[in-house]
Amino acid sequence: MDRKEKIFAYISSKEYIPLKLKELITMLDVPNDDEIEFTNILNELCIEGKIYISKKGRYIAIDNESAHITGRLSCNSKGFFGFLICDDAKEEDVFISGDNMGNALNGDKVLVHLDKKNSKSHHREGHVVNILERYNKTIVGIIYKEKDGYYCLSPDNRQIYTKIRISPEKMMTAKIGDRVAVNVTKYTDSGKVFGEVISVLGEEESLKSCVEGIIISNDIKQTFDKETIYESEKIQQTVNPEQIENREDLRDALIFTVDGDDARDFDDAVSLTIDENGNYYLGVHIADVSEYVTDGSALEHEAYERGTSVYLADRVIPMLPERLSNGICSLNPKEDRLTLSVFMEISGDGHVVNHRLSKSVICSKERMTYNNVNKILEENDEKLCERYNYMIPTLKLMEDLAQILREKRIQRGAIQFDFPESRIIVDKDGEPIEIAKEVRGVSNKMIEEFMLAANETVAEYAFWAELPFIYRNHEAPSLEKIMAFNEFITNFGLSIKGKIDRDNPIHPKSLQKVLDDVTSTPEERIVSSTMLHSLMKAKYSEENLGHFGLAAKYYCHFTSPIRRYPDLAIHRILKQFIDGNLNNEHIPYLKNYVTAAGKQSSECEINAERAERDVDDLMKTAYMSKFVGEIFQGIISNITNFGMFVELENSVEGLVRLENMSDDYYIFDEKTNTLIGKRKKRIYKTGDSVKVVIAKTDILLRQIDFVLERDAAKKLLQSFERKKAPIKIKRKKDKKKFAKKYKRKK
Repeated sequence: MDRKEKIFAYISSKEYIPLKLKELITMLDVPNDDEIEFTNILNELCIEGKIYISKKGRYIAIDNESAHITGRLSCNSKGFFGFLICDDAKEEDVFISGDNMGNALNGDKVLVHLDKKNSKSHHREGHVVNILERYNKTIVGIIYKEKDGYYCLSPDNRQIYTKIRISPEKMMTAKIGDRVAVNVTKYTDSGKVFGEVISVLGEEESLKSCVEGIIISNDIKQTFDKETIYESEKIQQTVNPEQIENREDLRDALIFTVDGDDARDFDDAVSLTIDENGNYYLGVHIADVSEYVTDGSALEHEAYERGTSVYLADRVIPMLPERLSNGICSLNPKEDRLTLSVFMEISGDGHVVNHRLSKSVICSKERMTYNNVNKILEENDEKLCERYNYMIPTLKLMEDLAQILREKRIQRGAIQFDFPESRIIVDKDGEPIEIAKEVRGVSNKMIEEFMLAANETVAEYAFWAELPFIYRNHEAPSLEKIMAFNEFITNFGLSIKGKIDRDNPIHPKSLQKVLDDVTSTPEERIVSSTMLHSLMKAKYSEENLGHFGLAAKYYCHFTSPIRRYPDLAIHRILKQFIDGNLNNEHIPYLKNYVTAAGKQSSECEINAERAERDVDDLMKTAYMSKFVGEIFQGIISNITNFGMFVELENSVEGLVRLENMSDDYYIFDEKTNTLIGKRKKRIYKTGDSVKVVIAKTDILLRQIDFVLERDAAKKLLQSFERKKAPIKIKRKKDKKKFAKKYKRKK
């Protein structure tokens, strides 16, 4: 039993009387030199939810058999309440009213006492007993001043209800109305929170300051420290002969990259030949980043902390410095590069019948783009076909193999989310100028199939070799979410085929059938995105649980070590295994390492995705501000008791508020998820096509308000007659634009 276990055993024993820190140190006779370590162990036990500190500062063990549960507090942005997201994923969330949160803030890890089940919502209810770990170290918001002379921060994150008090001497150069980042310095028992300004981001309505705020709020680091930069600058930008020793030399093979037009880091290349037996011989060659990012280095520490590159509308925040990501690690054309290659022998029906993994060196023959390959394969573009004539047989072979692999995945039940994605295009100043549809042609799908095949093959290889490993798991969705989705799609005359209950879990084939039924229909995007939100979040873990969405027994992320830490980590492990350097002494360390790395990478991924989504919403709102007063066609994506959300063709979503639907008094029918007019009996349901007018945009809240086209003129007339605008148009130029579009006819 180690020291931590002994301390916990003592605190949880029947004989233990709750003690304060100094009393525990005295009682357990902790040496002076060990007091810091002892305190750290107590903090770890608190974070793990095994003990907590009472209001009087005494350490108490949590009785697992009592009505206590631990988890993260998730507050609602539109109301004074929240939910406990339990540490045990199988546990149902717990409703916590604002009055029962105590001093806890959104994101805090808390201990909650279970009180009862609400008779209406059937949710479990509870109240916060203790705060185990504070989450909000840095908070972004707008500065204003209180009457008592203190400055205060109004958080941008509406899930944080508490204002942050800042004394004048801790304001830096910030002024009232500025957006700033504040470090929290003190939480008081009375609920007050104090902080100090660490960065002034800009004025409140500045788009740039909003983006900076989102980045900081999601704990995303933008700059590299001096030691990391110093290490990257020492790395040579060419491969030397010593590095090539003991590697398979593939520099003469026809190997090339295929990426987007604006890509700068190329971490995967492909090759394809036909074996004598008629099978395909596919090579996927991945940049050997672990050769340069070594264990224990500053570069390794930085990559671990960041977890992933972050792709925002106006910038990319890389996981590794540019000298690596765009330099020596990038598989640039006509340059020797170190790689880790997986070769797959694939039969005519798409089965990987043999494979091998190899440390290699390549020299990419071409830097191909998706657009160019699409033009060659889909349009037979004359100039491109002439330029890349020597590659065309291989490209056509790849197209054939990709189709075989895709059909095999579909047959086994993999879900194909092919609804069109949107891409926000910004100008040199970071202002949105267009929302364009992403075009996914044959080449995009081809490379995707090859990467999926490589990821599956490597995961299965590691599983049967019993390596300490990081798998990419996607568990089956809960019965409750699937039943809710099934009820949702009845609005479109759809349903999931077959019986679904706890004894008959959903198969991905059933969900794919729904997607097939809505392909090329106006509701395709809504049904697809709702299904996606009904599925579980994929995570990294040391345990192989399979991938539901891909209908795969084994899956990992192997193909992007420049931008994802798990890929880099498993490259290092695979190379050690290939070289025969994995021994019984090293394996226990690796087991702990992959557990920690999987958890860290999952958390970083969540932060990155949230930042990417928030910046997209911000940019979409800013872009649509140019079109206040204009008419758009949209589809109702959701009905609520306060209005209906409408999604436009360009993926922008806005709200038609119930109060602005003036032709009738509408009642929300929860059972049918519809709005029904009381007098005229007009019904609005999910999937209906409607014409809307943009009435208001709020960039700070990232919200867009629509009104129905038939209500727009009427609402504006009412605003003139009453001399107030029920449609709250904030900015003067928006009011002028709206008035010009719908001026009263004489």
